[in-house]
Amino acid sequence: MGKIVFHGHSCTEIVAGDGTRLLIDPFLTENPAADVGPEHFHDRLDYVLLTHGHFDHVADAWDLLRVTGATLIATFELVSYAAAKQGHEAGHGMNVGGGFDFPFGRVKLTPAVHTASVNAEGGEGYTSTPHGFLIELDGTRIYHAGDTALIKDMELLERQVDVALLPIGDNFTMGPEDAVRAVDMIKPRVVIPIHFDTWPLIAQDTDSFRTLVEPRAEVVVLAAGETWEF
Repeated sequence: MGKIVFHGHSCTEIVAGDGTRLLIDPFLTENPAADVGPEHFHDRLDYVLLTHGHFDHVADAWDLLRVTGATLIATFELVSYAAAKQGHEAGHGMNVGGGFDFPFGRVKLTPAVHTASVNAEGGEGYTSTPHGFLIELDGTRIYHAGDTALIKDMELLERQVDVALLPIGDNFTMGPEDAVRAVDMIKPRVVIPIHFDTWPLIAQDTDSFRTLVEPRAEVVVLAAGETWEF
């Protein structure tokens, strides 16, 4: 049995049934919503996945990669940055629309509409096209949308997703109403909201969101540190 653990903002841990540990968008140290610090992952971290290069998605990535030796899965440019500027060679570069079969399962990069840069030391000159992830492991299809607006490309994911992690914070990403429209396009079984309540600017009423979504799909609201098993 696998599990999804939410660590605040967009930071999401996925643990496969065999214990393989993935961490998406590690923003912990300066994250006011986080339940743990990066040391929580020092005992084992197999893969780090980055949706784009903004600080609130990569802040702890480089130290975690250095300490744990985890493999970085991200766009070619972010993987190149990690090798050239952070000295981390264990990376697998990809691009939007491409997929790859890893030992734990398959990862495909999905489109996202957002801005991007590499907010890290020496990141000047490196681009960071935003994207989401469609991850298949242990018979479950997990879509982490990353930071994105509502886009019609989501229609292409119709009935290909079991669990959709969707941003609802508004201002920087789509808000609750657009996230509901995304649910209508994707038709997942379960929806887990992300990228909300970290700061007052992206505060949202998750009970209201649940009311808007159900009965289209089950809404699972996770506080930082809470787990959902699949």
